[in-house]
Amino acid sequence: MTAQTQDSAPTAHWRGALARFRIAAYVTGVGLLGLVFVMVLRYGFDNPEPSAVYSPIHGVLYMIYLVLTVDLAIKARWSVKGAVLVLLAGCVPLVSFVAERAVTRRVQSGQKV
Repeated sequence: MTAQTQDSAPTAHWRGALARFRIAAYVTGVGLLGLVFVMVLRYGFDNPEPSAVYSPIHGVLYMIYLVLTVDLAIKARWSVKGAVLVLLAGCVPLVSFVAERAVTRRVQSGQKV
């Protein structure tokens, strides 16, 4: 087998998982910014209604992010520490965007996360 053939076999294994992770990271990041907005409305302006509706939606989006991140972590053979850090990146506003770029770069180059 040539070097290119050897490299393309693992790529096919995680390519779909990486695409799903990237979408989930972006959606989670935007969703987390939306959550911050509704929390400001709730606690800053004493308006709990938007938070009551949006918070469960954000929770479901984050659970999807968790599942897709674990799927990619298994397929790309990440370390447990790397996987946990990427999972936590979905909890801090704007960090999921940074983590998505870093993960994409590392996975595409064959590095472990």
